[in-house]
Amino acid sequence: MAQKKRWNEISVVSRWRIVVLGIVQLALQFVALRDLVKRPAKDVRGSKVGWAAASFINFLGPAAYLTCGRIRSKK
Repeated sequence: MAQKKRWNEISVVSRWRIVVLGIVQLALQFVALRDLVKRPAKDVRGSKVGWAAASFINFLGPAAYLTCGRIRSKK
């Protein structure tokens, strides 16, 4: 079994990748939750509580809500 590396043992490039991916994850979740709060329940496919919980699943939850969970109004 491989021993886990400590933060200071990871290369600088890998550290930056982790930080950037973390920022992207947080930004996606923020956008999804903000949209979910502002959008009326009739414009959301399924439960708003369920989508809020799903938004905490890395990348997949917020991306699923933003692509499939919203009902786009026809203007």
